Amino acid sequence: MGDIYRALADPTRRALLDELVERDEQTLFELCTRLAVKHDLTPSRQAVSQHLDVLEEAGLVRTERRGRYKLHTIDTAPLEEIPTRWPTRRRDP
Repeated sequence: MGDIYRALADPTRRALLDELVERDEQTLFELCTRLAVKHDLTPSRQAVSQHLDVLEEAGLVRTERRGRYKLHTIDTAPLEEIPTRWPTRRRDP
């Protein structure tokens, strides 16, 4: 599993995750369109594909081929590491 912190550090990758939370199982074309329309981001399809690769390495996105389509799905399980790594401390009033 890759570094989820590095994956989350990029605003385009966070926008991709936002889009997958809103509607799961999207193709590369659909994600590119949503980035352009909703986030005013216009990276190339190759750049978006590379961002998805980083997210997949970190375990935050799963990719499944169905026929001629490659569908991308969010997986939030790796995010459970964050509160266990840095638990919240209670402050005395």
